[in-house]
Amino acid sequence: MLAGCAGGSTDGTAHPGPSGPAPSAPAAATAGGASGTGTSGPADGTDAAPPPSPGAGTASSGTAVPTTGRRCHTAELKASVGADHPGAGQANFALVLTNTSGRTCTVHGFPGVAFVDGAGQAVTPDPERATGEAASTVTLSPGGHAWSALTYANPAITGVTTVTPASVLVTPPDETAAIRVRWSGGEVSNTGKASVPRVSPLRPGDGA
Repeated sequence: MLAGCAGGSTDGTAHPGPSGPAPSAPAAATAGGASGTGTSGPADGTDAAPPPSPGAGTASSGTAVPTTGRRCHTAELKASVGADHPGAGQANFALVLTNTSGRTCTVHGFPGVAFVDGAGQAVTPDPERATGEAASTVTLSPGGHAWSALTYANPAITGVTTVTPASVLVTPPDETAAIRVRWSGGEVSNTGKASVPRVSPLRPGDGA
């Protein structure tokens, strides 16, 4: 979901609810302000990761390793929204994914993002994807971070109607379960006509 402030928290569960546009799936496995954290798990409550499909890759022994088996799954990630760094009438947040598993995994592409109310229902159109920014595979060692820039024009400047979301749902690339993070970034446009939030591809680091 296209898938950002003072301290935030989550309900600690994964949510299959609304997400942003589905990311593309290249061969390498496709894959902020208030401060918030989110934990996640598979939609069915289990810890099992989906079986890998054939792909390119080379292990030290020379045996083929499915590239898709290296993808980070929702259950292995925590989401948070970094502080706002406003400038030139823009709100600028970092959506951060942190690898909480004990293995190294990868993310590639755009996260799904959706602003929702307390019941988990979307209250704004899906954020747009930033154009002209190439996606790259980010390798996350245990504890490593990847972030996506969430930006939009201040709604007070464009004069659009707004809503104050309760949370933002962040869906890792190629996953279906979302991570809920409390939103403390204030009002967001709910028209889809101006001040529409935009997200970038994931990149290394925490966006600080």
